Amino acid sequence: MFSLALATLSDLRHNQIMNSGGETAWITERAQALGFSLCGVAPLERFPEYAEFETWLERGYGGAMGYLANPKRRDPAQVLAGARSVIVCALKYNTAHPYSGEAAATGKGGGPHGWISRYAWGRDYHEVLWERLNALAETLKERFPEPHESRAYADTGPIAERLFAKYAGLGWLGKNTLLLNAEMGSWFFLGVILTTLEFSPSLARHEMPPADLCGKCRRCLDACPTGALVEPYVMDARRCISYLTIELRGSVPEEFREAIGENVYGCDICQEVCPYNRKAPVTRVPDFEPRQFSSEESLFQPRLEWLAGMSEEEFREKFRGSAMKRTKWRGLVRNACIALGNAKLERGSAEQLRIVQLLGRLAQSSEIVIAESARWALGRISLEAERQDLTGGSGALPRGPLN
Repeated sequence: MFSLALATLSDLRHNQIMNSGGETAWITERAQALGFSLCGVAPLERFPEYAEFETWLERGYGGAMGYLANPKRRDPAQVLAGARSVIVCALKYNTAHPYSGEAAATGKGGGPHGWISRYAWGRDYHEVLWERLNALAETLKERFPEPHESRAYADTGPIAERLFAKYAGLGWLGKNTLLLNAEMGSWFFLGVILTTLEFSPSLARHEMPPADLCGKCRRCLDACPTGALVEPYVMDARRCISYLTIELRGSVPEEFREAIGENVYGCDICQEVCPYNRKAPVTRVPDFEPRQFSSEESLFQPRLEWLAGMSEEEFREKFRGSAMKRTKWRGLVRNACIALGNAKLERGSAEQLRIVQLLGRLAQSSEIVIAESARWALGRISLEAERQDLTGGSGALPRGPLN
């Protein structure tokens, strides 16, 4: 009985140590040593925002992303039996390369170029995050040898990472629906470790999450070309360029094609205009630099002719180990066709003739979504040519009695 009492006392003392802020600080230090930019611990709870998520789904804002209706996503306790704490880690991926608007103004030779969201330029971020998250989970085994279970998710499971990040003290949910941090902006990935170990949350019970510093700013809402941010803090994914170019498997609705512009994978616009990203720190992780395939071909402003003319076999080879696999070959070619339809081509130029021939071949594709998008692009190029005829190539209609 005495030995049992001692054992119980020992367990209580151990739990007190585990639940102290010292262990949470140790986890943060280990995460930073592994290269993470931010780290915090949140309790495994069903936060008030989950009710808003239910309403969001009921409005149909999730589009074709049926996986968002997974019951586990609305009840985090179902994800890992016995889980008590969530370790949230952030890894910045911003590079020194220009934003899409700046790059478009500068321009590149070799024909019209597209834009790929900067998170997908380099190595698949899921893999980069997993390596670090799993390494952190291993250190938990060393530090806490008693039986426990931990599970890492790198934007891959039924977890509302941004909510846990908020309640771990890493930032606030901005009007563009992304997690914002006053010093780091929003150019970072989020990964989580669910664990049956219980740690003191980074925010004490009486502490509120970081204050919302968006204020009266509406830059993200006003800049969205498709009006996806239907109101502050609410996104209709069905209108989002990232959804349209990545998640949507069928044809892109015609009402959004012109607004997509030169985006061929994802969109960075609402992040680029955010004031908190003006001085966002740059990563030193080489994995996030744009892939360079040759002196001409890169994922930084890739040539649209190259993307549209890519075979399925070439797609598999070029994008092995890339997040861009998600859009699949037909999706990428579809997107490149739409971007070519939005390109400003000089009538009768060698460039225009090449692109018209390429789109003509794609218009005969057995892949319906590619053929339809190519025909739309050909129609757009024809209309642009007619406009150039009317304006004499100046870009403005000739003045007359009514103008």
